[in-house]
Amino acid sequence: MFEGSIVALVTPFRNGRIDHDALTALVEKQVAGGTSALVACGTTGEAPTLSEHEQAEVIATVVKASRGRVPVVAGTGTYDTAETIRRTQAAAAAGCRGAMVVTPYYNKPTVRGLEAHFTAVADASPVPLIIYNIPGRTGTRIPPALIAKLARHPRVAALKDATGSPADCMDVAELCELTILAGDDALTLPWMALGAKGIVSVAGNVVPEEIAALVREASRGDYVAARRRHYRLLPLFKALFVESNPIPVKAALALQGIGTPEVRLPLVAAEESTCELLKKALAGLAAPAASSARGAG
Repeated sequence: MFEGSIVALVTPFRNGRIDHDALTALVEKQVAGGTSALVACGTTGEAPTLSEHEQAEVIATVVKASRGRVPVVAGTGTYDTAETIRRTQAAAAAGCRGAMVVTPYYNKPTVRGLEAHFTAVADASPVPLIIYNIPGRTGTRIPPALIAKLARHPRVAALKDATGSPADCMDVAELCELTILAGDDALTLPWMALGAKGIVSVAGNVVPEEIAALVREASRGDYVAARRRHYRLLPLFKALFVESNPIPVKAALALQGIGTPEVRLPLVAAEESTCELLKKALAGLAAPAASSARGAG
């Protein structure tokens, strides 16, 4: 279930409120584009700014719109173990088939604390978990040896590796059989070459067909085609992260007619220069694909 092109959905806003029509349209875009699974209320979904009621609303809308055609995963991790357990159980009750649990942020637990946290959540969870390792946002890195230990738990199903470290990716792949998912669009191809089984994607909001195709090509070992597609997509990958995610991806979706560029404070709307980069990247993808020496075998 946790393989392929998995897309971390934005939470569309309009005048400060959740735009459920835009969210439903985004889910339809994903299903039509071949996305393997959807993540609601992750980092890209601005989960830290959603109230408990809003989080439940977003999950309910995504589950309803997906109509069982693709699995829905909820981002449920917080810096509080008890609250993470509550959110995970609530997401499962709402119809989610998995939960993505980020490393506790701000309070910087020790390795022993990390083990206790993830074990407690896994013990209490009714659904499989994706552990989300993103030290750049949380301030805490889960070492590969601990990930391998956690992988023995029957509820720990996958790892979203957003460390940016190929050494970490290789160490986890060497130490255990846990499914690894890339956590950065630009690293989809290299991480899959190291053994990852897919990506939890931001770019997939905008170009789901392209991300699904990239993952398929890499999965079957067609690295010539995958490398060619990677370099076609690279300008978009770069443009989507020139400002904090999800500022650029919301601007890109608005250019495509889905939702507005609206984000919640402390985030602010994209700079005009970012919008110009996005327009250029999207126009490049719309143009006929050109052969590239970088895609040669």
